[in-house]
Amino acid sequence: VQVTESGGCSVQAGGSLRLSCVASGDISPTINAMCWYRWPSGRQKVLVAAITRSGKLTYGKAISGEENRFAISRDNEKNEVYLQITALKPEDTAVYYCGMYDRGSDWDVHSGMDYWGEGTQVTVFS
Repeated sequence: VQVTESGGCSVQAGGSLRLSCVASGDISPTINAMCWYRWPSGRQKVLVAAITRSGKLTYGKAISGEENRFAISRDNEKNEVYLQITALKPEDTAVYYCGMYDRGSDWDVHSGMDYWGEGTQVTVFS
């Protein structure tokens, strides 16, 4: 299974971007949960957002109060997940990782990922 992120870039504060992630290989036709995490330099990797195959959304505590700047969506036919971020702030700077949960049991925020991408760098400058 290969998980590949794209869309990371350097962008001025206030701008927006869209990250994409695609899963390929020996993976379920409809992946249970698709997630975005971010790992700021010197800090821990944290959940940004997750979306299950039924469309249930979960936003991580890391973006608490700012969920309206983040939008996660997925295309089940393409095994792709997206993260739109608007009104970017320097504190959004991080490596963003895509994770896939491909088990039969329900996903929750404590679930470990089965597959990870290598990450895509987002840098927001003021």
